[in-house]
Amino acid sequence: MSQEWTPPPSSGAPAAVPNYLVPAIITLICCLPLGIVSVVFAARVNGQVQAGDTQGALESSRKAKMFAYIGLGLGLVWWIICIVLMVLGVGIGAMTNPNAF
Repeated sequence: MSQEWTPPPSSGAPAAVPNYLVPAIITLICCLPLGIVSVVFAARVNGQVQAGDTQGALESSRKAKMFAYIGLGLGLVWWIICIVLMVLGVGIGAMTNPNAF
């Protein structure tokens, strides 16, 4: 006799899907455009979970995470470039003045 596995009954509790709102808000400081996109996707997650759209919530969570981490990475690279240029003595004035070089 073979027994088939049946999933346990649902308790009615919504699925736990991370919304990545904190990294999204931090991304606003480093890289504004990607931070805004990340916050929008992060804000959707809880509403989709409450509506029972677990797949949509997982997709929004994935996108919020992706845009937050890409934004954090780009922001970090931007700050490193700025610091290196300051250490080398190349300021904003030198970059915008064509006669500086």
